[in-house]
Amino acid sequence: MTVVTESEIMTALSHVQDPELHRSVVELGMVRDLSIHEGRVTFTLALTIPECPLRDQLVGDARAAVEALPGVKDVSITLGAMNEEERAAALGHAQPEQSKTNPFNQVRHVIAIMSGKGGVGKSSVTALLALGLARQGHQVGILDADITGPSIPKLFGLRAGAVRNSPMGMLPTVAAEGIKVMSINLLLPDEDTPVIWRGPILSGVIQQFWTDVFWDRLDYLLVDLPPGTSDAALTVMQSLPVNGVIMVTTPQDLAAMVVRKAIHMIEQLNTPVVGVVENMSYFVCPDTGKHHEILGPSHVEEVAAIAGAPVLARLPIEPELTRLGDSGQIVAYNTTLVAELGQAFKAQVLVASPERAQSNSTG
Repeated sequence: MTVVTESEIMTALSHVQDPELHRSVVELGMVRDLSIHEGRVTFTLALTIPECPLRDQLVGDARAAVEALPGVKDVSITLGAMNEEERAAALGHAQPEQSKTNPFNQVRHVIAIMSGKGGVGKSSVTALLALGLARQGHQVGILDADITGPSIPKLFGLRAGAVRNSPMGMLPTVAAEGIKVMSINLLLPDEDTPVIWRGPILSGVIQQFWTDVFWDRLDYLLVDLPPGTSDAALTVMQSLPVNGVIMVTTPQDLAAMVVRKAIHMIEQLNTPVVGVVENMSYFVCPDTGKHHEILGPSHVEEVAAIAGAPVLARLPIEPELTRLGDSGQIVAYNTTLVAELGQAFKAQVLVASPERAQSNSTG
């Protein structure tokens, strides 16, 4: 009677690849709690995310690999999920190949703007930083990586269906101050058209916004990420030559906690945090000029200490900014805060990653 061994099972599973990461389930640490009893094999597959759209394919491939072994009578697979640290470590170790570059582009710095949590005003911070840098004379672009919830075109008053093609690639739409923008909403017939796609397709679109767009010469390409630490964020961090990350938070302890999770993911991916921005930090009463911390006391210094990065700005709750953003006129927001944010960022990004800045030039 043939008796299958744990070593034989792990060897068989080492040939089963995650369909998205193209790495072995054994290499990624997905195989857990392996047990063998009288030819009956049981184990757990710890998915990188519980809602993995290709989990059925992964389970089928793993089952087929083990069932093909002599001595195996039955295979029982339980699905589990990695925790945040395990997932970040697995995906960080996967090291997928970096996306090809567009040979017509010369981009000096690629900076991701990340929040970890939704509703903190990350897109507004991205837009304000772009304005601050553009007003200093820099060539700036925004890659809107929030495919399912794009906000950048609305803030700048850009219309759907505005993207044109060229022999060098898709042409980003040029907003006020010369800021170049590429967003899924610029490719859709109407800005209200929903994008109902699974993770692999979303990741492919983000990569195309880097490889198939003619950005030309840019000093800074700001990548506006969706909230969280899932597929889109990982695609940007692992496929684009990101120099650094700006973390956006708000005063609530809940927001700070979620941002701390994102910081730990960034650490696993060996990308520096170049600065922290606290949005909605306070409200200035127009009658008295007094500052009111409406959302509670600030936690930004704590977040910055964990990130090992400086606080770039504490931005107030500003009804005028909301009004201008809603009407597509964010470019009309012209306060000292915008200039100070751009200056603080520019001073820090060269300190955080001077050597990587030169390697991003693709021309």
